[in-house]
This record gives sequence, structure tokens and C-alpha cells, in this order.
Amino acid sequence: MATLNDAAKRFIVQALACYDTPSEVSTALKDEMGVDVARTQVAQYDPTKVAGAKLSQKWRDLFEDTRKRFRDAVSEIPIADQAFRLRSLGKIYDRHMARGNVVAAAAVLEQAAKEQGGMFTNKREVSGPNGGPIPTMPTTIELVAPNVQQSED
Repeated sequence: MATLNDAAKRFIVQALACYDTPSEVSTALKDEMGVDVARTQVAQYDPTKVAGAKLSQKWRDLFEDTRKRFRDAVSEIPIADQAFRLRSLGKIYDRHMARGNVVAAAAVLEQAAKEQGGMFTNKREVSGPNGGPIPTMPTTIELVAPNVQQSED
């Protein structure tokens, strides 16, 4: 197990808080700091996992603060904005049409329609006509006894 200084630990905690996998963090740590560390050791710095259950409060606080800032920053990432994605799809569509590639252009149109229709969200709203409640109809079940005759034995 590699001995890590505070800079390496900070790097690991912040990367994990930004949803990088232990393998990605291990590779990045080797590339950027020259420290070779196993992914199992990296996983010990994620307090949301069993391996990180014993992580000190200092690193837990850093993890939570970094994760909160990361989530808040999502709105600043252009590709997270639907208008940006639709504009980019429009540019791609124009390029395909200029080259005469109607099949690819049609695929881009389909993707734009899905994007506009909310196909790529986790929310699905199910409703009846004009956004009202789904109409329900009562069901009546009539039980009929079978016509069985008993034999006279």
C-alpha cells in the first residue's frame, strides 16, 4: 500500500467527489503526480462506499463540500443545457444536409425531437386528456355458479 501525502489524498477525495471511478483516479494520480496507487486504496477515500467507512472527518468534509460544489456547477456546463444541445444538433444537421447525407440528417432530427420531448430525462408524466387525470371506469364482475346436476346413485 502506497504512503500518500496530503496533496495526493486531497486529489483522490476531490476526484471521487466528482464521480470519477477509483480506476480513473488511480490513473490520473499516476499521470499528474507520479504516485502509483491501487484502486482499492483509492476507494478507501470515498465515504459513500463501504471501503471509505473509516475515513477521517477532515476528508469527509472535503468530500461533501467538493460534491456539493460539483453538483451546483452542473448548470454551468454548456452541454447540460437543453438549448445548447439543440443548437449543437442544429449545426450537425446543417453539416449533414450540406453534404447530402439525408440519412444522418434524419437521425439528427429524430434526436432533436427526442431531446425536445424530454426523452432523455428521468421524469415521465402520465396524464389523461388535456393534462387531466386518467379516466377510470368501474368494473363490474358477475359471478355465476355453474349449472351442475348431481347424479342419483
